[in-house]
Amino acid sequence: MSTPIAIAREVRDAVLDLLAEYGMALDQDRLDDWAALFTDDCDYRVISRENEEQGLPNVMIWCDNRDMLLDRIESYRHVNEYNLHWDRHVIGLPRHLGLIDGLWQVEASYSAFQTDLEGVSRLFSVGRYRMGLRVEAGAARIRSAVVVADTGLIPTLLATPL
Repeated sequence: MSTPIAIAREVRDAVLDLLAEYGMALDQDRLDDWAALFTDDCDYRVISRENEEQGLPNVMIWCDNRDMLLDRIESYRHVNEYNLHWDRHVIGLPRHLGLIDGLWQVEASYSAFQTDLEGVSRLFSVGRYRMGLRVEAGAARIRSAVVVADTGLIPTLLATPL
């Protein structure tokens, strides 16, 4: 068991606000707002837990800057065909791991549900977020996000971000 880290209230609040907006932006299909939570030089990856634990480099999604996130959103909106659905993210309280190279390291568990147009809901993905955050002037932005999906087998196309 690790020792709790003393975190300033301003940092704690900024992290909580960011995670709340992260989930709601995805759930409300405000993907441009979601991308705005990232720094320009961000790194966003979705990887299965199995690949991460084995040190395998295979990822389901990898965007190494915000322009790539925006390109993926554009593709989602205008090119890709996917199952129409609504998302709902449940994000657990963050665990603060410390400050490394100017970035606050946090992790939080998540569950993502999808509801189809007929109103049938199912658990889509479960896992955790590992994030490196810049916190300035009471606001946090994501410099790095690794989504480690316990559910490595995605039952349908991973069209929307986790």
